Amino acid sequence: MIKKKLGLGITLMMAAIAIFWGCSKSADSSSTGDVNKDFKIDMLTRYADSIIIPGYADLQTKLNQFDDSLNAFLDNPTAASQQALKPVFARAYVSFQTVSLANFGPAASVLFNGYTNSFPCNKAAIETAIQSGIYQLNQPIASDSIQGFPALDYLLFENSALQQLADTAAAKRKQYIRNIIALMKTREDNTLSQWKGSYRNTFINATQTNVGSSIGYLINQLAFELDALKGPRIGWPFGKRSNGIVFADKCEAYYSSISRELALANLNSIKRYYTGGNGAGVDDYLVKLDKASLNNEVLAQFDVVINALTAIPNPLSSAFTLQPITVDNAYKEIQKLLTLLKTDVASAMAVQVTYLDNDGD
Repeated sequence: MIKKKLGLGITLMMAAIAIFWGCSKSADSSSTGDVNKDFKIDMLTRYADSIIIPGYADLQTKLNQFDDSLNAFLDNPTAASQQALKPVFARAYVSFQTVSLANFGPAASVLFNGYTNSFPCNKAAIETAIQSGIYQLNQPIASDSIQGFPALDYLLFENSALQQLADTAAAKRKQYIRNIIALMKTREDNTLSQWKGSYRNTFINATQTNVGSSIGYLINQLAFELDALKGPRIGWPFGKRSNGIVFADKCEAYYSSISRELALANLNSIKRYYTGGNGAGVDDYLVKLDKASLNNEVLAQFDVVINALTAIPNPLSSAFTLQPITVDNAYKEIQKLLTLLKTDVASAMAVQVTYLDNDGD
């Protein structure tokens, strides 16, 4: 299961980098006679200025707040300070879910998503790195699973985490944690800076729907994120790829027990990207293409999935075995929504889906 997840990460990163360069090249290549060009420019401006840039700005704020609380905890690791740290950690992790879908352009150039949220983390590799003091956190793929939110989830909230951090020999462990958050902040700052710089105009003016265009990538990412919700976040730990054998500890944020909260945040973020929030979005573009009935079907299915996921009791890791029917229902409803987005919406908008899906789960 871990190898399957790693293959998915490789595919995503390589596709993201290719699309980043393709988007830059096609920014000024909008074909003449596009009757919807002005609408698409307005729509992409809305995504950049009202969703993506504010999303990264919020994550920047939340990471800084978490860093402050983290340092206070590491300086005085007690049960009380650990408990105070958890909601700050959760707010930063939830904030990441709002920008996870924007994994192209600036984010792809620094491999932001891979370094920030490759789960499950590799506990053995993390412990080896800490004990040896020899590790490189800037190696794509090889170091993804030993850093980011998943590694912090393990290092801060695993059952023996407090004891290990309070130990007199915990200096290496604390330094490793501080190195992780420092790199997360650096990559976040880099990504936001690029969006506030020249990339914003590159994104807004890539109005075609071919591979490498902003709209093409948005549709691909909508499908990819929903596919990841169906697979790595729910289906895989639930046993869909292991003949029904549950691997609860492979779910996102297992140690802090906020997996369901993150899944809902991710799903609501996918819906916001689909609707454009309070402004023009993919849904409005479908209406302009005379696909209002399809749009209504998609919006209705979003509500069904949100309700199905909300029905799963906390924590998600326990629900895999205690509430399997409820989890399986959510899984099936996510699959229906995925089919609508990946097949019907993509076809209606003349977008080619280029990422490799999680087949077989």
